[in-house]
Amino acid sequence: MQDEQQRKVTPLADLGEFGLIDRLTAGFPKYHASTVKGVGDDAAIMEYGGQSLVMTTDMLTEGVHFDLTYTPLRHLGYKAAVVNFSDVYAMNAVPRQMVVALAVSGRFSVEALEEFYAGIRLACEKYQVDLVGGDTTTSLTGMTISITVVGDADRKRLARRDTAREGDLICVSGDLGAAYMGLQVLERERKLFADDPSFQPSLKDYEYVVGRFLKPEARRDMVEFFDREHIVPHAMIDISDGLSSELLHLCHDSHVGCKVFNHKIPIEERTAKVAEEFGIEPVIAALSGGEDYELLFTVPTSDYEKLLLNPDISIVGHVVEPSAGCYLCTQEGTAVELKAQGWNHYQ
Repeated sequence: MQDEQQRKVTPLADLGEFGLIDRLTAGFPKYHASTVKGVGDDAAIMEYGGQSLVMTTDMLTEGVHFDLTYTPLRHLGYKAAVVNFSDVYAMNAVPRQMVVALAVSGRFSVEALEEFYAGIRLACEKYQVDLVGGDTTTSLTGMTISITVVGDADRKRLARRDTAREGDLICVSGDLGAAYMGLQVLERERKLFADDPSFQPSLKDYEYVVGRFLKPEARRDMVEFFDREHIVPHAMIDISDGLSSELLHLCHDSHVGCKVFNHKIPIEERTAKVAEEFGIEPVIAALSGGEDYELLFTVPTSDYEKLLLNPDISIVGHVVEPSAGCYLCTQEGTAVELKAQGWNHYQ
């Protein structure tokens, strides 16, 4: 008994989300040849009869991942579905089916849950995904959402995190940092309302960034572009925890380094304006903010001309040998080592 009491206890914050997953799942045997890729990517990969299936799951908890003070339930349902679709697209695959598990407390009415499922329905209609099942149960602490999505792809076109190659171009879709700045706006308005319940927030000047946070979209169009132009990314990951964290995940898993340029990181003008209002460097919002759900991917230099056909793709750097490390470079020639400063669930 005394030995058990003296045993070292490790706080969850010491490991963080991905370190905890690695530790809890280490050493699990694989029993089936159909399991191609298990823990450690945007989605697991399974193969049945020559067809590759991918599966991903995500959990959202009230008070941790979302605040119903400023998050409409319909938006929440839409977002909860789309963030899972994004993980499937990050494998260069297409989402097909979805199951939804929901735990809610007694303060939610039937009509409130209908609003939530209306958002899920909108996402399913837009991305052509079938809701095929799920579960509901009671909760003592509000709302918890768990969604699992299954998709498929040609196995020759699947993209993983661990297959980037030296010399690859590093690319991102869309623009970054907007969702993080939208969250900052909503949090500011929530605090003002808490101090003065008669306060009426005005979000007219912040529609773009708030919209990017409350109602993100998965980049199905990128997967369709890759298919149309016969581009097969060597590696890909979706940007949920900030560009810096995702670059480090991709480089760590692929055993490579990277060199990215701060002036190449795509930041929308409206995002930059809001960042400056909050005294935040726009590039910091892009690197560390998260929840943009854009795609970060690497391709061979032979695809350079094809990339130019899509104005929504930015080439931000290139993959280098692992000994060169992972660095952000300025136009002045300064190199700063990238740090994983995205959100830690356990802090």
